[in-house]
Amino acid sequence: MSDNETQTYKRSAVVLLADDNPADQEIARRVLGSGVFHCELHIANDGVEALDYLRRTFEDPDTHPRPDLMLLDINMPRKSGMDVLRHVKGNADLRRIPALMLTTSESDRDIGSAYDLGCNSYLTKPVDVPQFIEALKTLGKYWLDLVVLPSGVRNSERMEGAS
Repeated sequence: MSDNETQTYKRSAVVLLADDNPADQEIARRVLGSGVFHCELHIANDGVEALDYLRRTFEDPDTHPRPDLMLLDINMPRKSGMDVLRHVKGNADLRRIPALMLTTSESDRDIGSAYDLGCNSYLTKPVDVPQFIEALKTLGKYWLDLVVLPSGVRNSERMEGAS
């Protein structure tokens, strides 16, 4: 394989969700953590837990595998999703991990700040539960089925049918 080719792996994508809302966590667990997307979902209750998880990926990758994708809420206690994003995109070992803001904020200031810090996508959470479920399904379809993540991971089901 040449240096210019992308290798893809048949393993579950690892997704880190940082969100302080237990209801949103449960919906994400049901949608993204189900067998549909073949991903391993890890949940942090706030930005401090998210950064602690990321630190542990270097210390104990067996129990804290490096995320292939991060979903960050902005407004969380102790440390915001913006703080996590700033840390991740400022760290040479982490900056390639796609970071998606998944938040209720529709503020132009938050949207601009998130993109300035290097977020890969900004999604406003629908307050209607069925719409939120559909948004997560669409997010999962795009990021976990169609996109080749920087780690080379694609949805394992998609890879089985690939030539």
